[in-house]
Amino acid sequence: MFDNKETTDINQLGEFGLIDYLTKAVEITEPSTVMGIGDDAAVLDFKNKKTLISTDLLLEGIHFDLRYVPLKHLGYKAVQVNLSDIYAMNGRASQITFSIGLSSKFPLEAVEEIYEGALIACKKYNVDLVGGDTSASAQGLIISVTSIGFAENEKIAYRSTAKEGDLLCVTGDLGGAYVGLQLLEREKQIFLENPSIQPDLEGKDYIIERQLKPESRKDIVELFEAYNIIPNAMIDVSDGLASEILHICKASKVGCKLYEEKLPIDPMTYETAREFGLDPTVCALSGGEDYELLFTVPQDQYDKIKNQLDITIIGYITEENAGCEMISKSGHVHPITAQGWNAFKNNQ
Repeated sequence: MFDNKETTDINQLGEFGLIDYLTKAVEITEPSTVMGIGDDAAVLDFKNKKTLISTDLLLEGIHFDLRYVPLKHLGYKAVQVNLSDIYAMNGRASQITFSIGLSSKFPLEAVEEIYEGALIACKKYNVDLVGGDTSASAQGLIISVTSIGFAENEKIAYRSTAKEGDLLCVTGDLGGAYVGLQLLEREKQIFLENPSIQPDLEGKDYIIERQLKPESRKDIVELFEAYNIIPNAMIDVSDGLASEILHICKASKVGCKLYEEKLPIDPMTYETAREFGLDPTVCALSGGEDYELLFTVPQDQYDKIKNQLDITIIGYITEENAGCEMISKSGHVHPITAQGWNAFKNNQ
């Protein structure tokens, strides 16, 4: 993608020169950062808060395809998917480390774009980049992000603390990222067969953005704080709604009732899924990469939840022996099964 531009060989800089070059624009704004980049380790001070840490690994050909993923979007997304794990604990993200392994096919300008996307995400979400590493890779591109955050002990939301009778809620809408991926994959195949044909993505901006540039739900954690809502259990929707529901139910030793008619699906997602011959409900349940928040709250929180436009009550928690079931629009009962993304299967 840089064939027509003058590019710079990374070897001209060396590892430390590359790190200095890429981090020259890093700004420290988070009060809990005592020492960021520039020493053997970052120094953080969360005072009386609990520390939250999460790591994600993204591999070229497994988690992303550079034939349609812009490098700046990739850097942005790599940060977002990791911050989402901190927000899923009802915490506040405050720092990240960003590590990258790359082959000789990537010039300096390509790496610069990836870091630019990452720093845009950091600035937007008020997160400090405090460390990382760079390395040569025998094949393709590897990105590893570790996010760090904090929360008050009594407000941390685990997967294992859902209670019978809780309302089952989800933020935003579901299935868009998966349907967007199907659209990108279709256009890629058409391009490979005939490179003179330009991609036809007109009018599909929303679902394309859901795939390429997801937004983690920091705003929901802030909403919880503003309305004094403390979820009993929470998880982010990275592998598909069905999979995440089963994670909560297994960890909490509970069952659930989910109502198909309540699933929030954007009209563009619904219509495009139908164009592809896909069931929109299956896309919402099993698609993954939506990075919305699935959570449970006690029924006495209903009045605080019901009027929040970006939160949908989709069911409730039952006792464990009742199992995990979905009530279809026609009234039939189906067991919920996880058919989401498998990290050990090549999904590209």
